[in-house]
Amino acid sequence: MSNTQTRNFTNSQCLVVKIGSALLTSAVSGTLKQEWLDALADDVADLMKGGKRVVIVSSGAVAVGRQKLGLIDSQLRLEEKQAAAAAGQVGLFHSWEQSLQRHEINIAQILLTPDDTEERRRHLNARNTIETLFALGVVPVINENDTVATEEIRFGDNDRLGARVAQMIGADTLILLSDIDGLYTSDPRIDKSAKLVEEVQEITPEITAMAGNAVRSYSSGGMVTKLEAARIATRAGCQVVIADGKALHCLTAINAGGRCTWFMPNANPTTARKRWISSTVQPAGSITIDDGAGKALAEGKSLLPAGVIKIEGEFKRGDTILILDDTGHRLGSGLSAYSSDDAKLIAGHQTREIERLLGYSGRAEMIHRDNLVLES
Repeated sequence: MSNTQTRNFTNSQCLVVKIGSALLTSAVSGTLKQEWLDALADDVADLMKGGKRVVIVSSGAVAVGRQKLGLIDSQLRLEEKQAAAAAGQVGLFHSWEQSLQRHEINIAQILLTPDDTEERRRHLNARNTIETLFALGVVPVINENDTVATEEIRFGDNDRLGARVAQMIGADTLILLSDIDGLYTSDPRIDKSAKLVEEVQEITPEITAMAGNAVRSYSSGGMVTKLEAARIATRAGCQVVIADGKALHCLTAINAGGRCTWFMPNANPTTARKRWISSTVQPAGSITIDDGAGKALAEGKSLLPAGVIKIEGEFKRGDTILILDDTGHRLGSGLSAYSSDDAKLIAGHQTREIERLLGYSGRAEMIHRDNLVLES
């Protein structure tokens, strides 16, 4: 479970940084800790200078909003929590904007519900939006859409939201920042012999029990949900780190070998994503392609409309479809960038003709290479 070799995210390309409310806001006043936020923004700017893409999953809207609205009772009803989130999100986003604009970095706000990361078309839409923001040098700041979520349909904590976002965009590192510096063999506030687990290769029942046996202050909304988030992310090929974020410039400290727990991924993000695509039991339709397109796919290229001969079945954008050669042999499968109706209109045509044929400027690829799996 441990490793003497220092781990870091120096070689990571895409990082999701999840921040807990306790780090961002004062427990007494509910106001934002601007100095801490500025220091984290400095760390994010340094990561981006190194060519990394960064997503921030930020809690704090409810904490800020409840103070603003005078909702100071400890237990809020769902509708009060939603109202507090709506009021607090404005100030939270503005503070992030001010901090990162000190480095001339723009941000964009994205509010998500579980359906947005799990329902395939919405998943694809959110992924494409984030990818576009990355291309524009913008940092997405994400929170749960508490104003429309219900108790039955919600993440409930931003640890799992962070994991779902990491899974959705193929991030290679998820950083869970809170007031806990990692996973211990037992609750360190009760057991003085408890030791920090520096590295976890697999989340076994033994590892899960380390959080399950902890007292409420350690586990509720804390280590239990963090382990659940780590399980989601590592299965998607993303390494996870749980660390104490209270100190200024905590990301820099983690990368320099600070105390934390690292969870190792089961595969790389691309492999995990393609495994998910290839495991689809009932593809929604199929695309038949010519020999030229087949050779292009074998060389690792995307499928363009020009190489498509025939479309079969009824499918929507983001559905998994089969890729066949002109003899009907299965070459692979992938996520379609178009519905079957639109795919039929652009099949056999050059990319430059898409806007004229559809009336809008769609994606250049029928199936992008990142969303495509060939048969072995």
